Amino acid sequence: MSSPTRILLVEDNQVDVRMIRFALEEQASWNTQTTVVADGERAIQYLLEGTTELDLVILDLNLPKCDGTEVLRTIRSTERLAS
Repeated sequence: MSSPTRILLVEDNQVDVRMIRFALEEQASWNTQTTVVADGERAIQYLLEGTTELDLVILDLNLPKCDGTEVLRTIRSTERLAS
């Protein structure tokens, strides 16, 4: 079995989180490991901690504490994350 695709889902709406997780789980041939955070500050903290290499970030733009554009700006300005 191949290693899972590591996904960070940044979403504050729990209905959307459930819908996205359901869609990912329905695709049985795609092995995923999803971490969910509910605000921009936590997303930036998680990304900068760098304890897990990510394959994909699913990012809401309207987030509490810090919006998605600031999270994206952090990703683009951090060499390790931008590559």
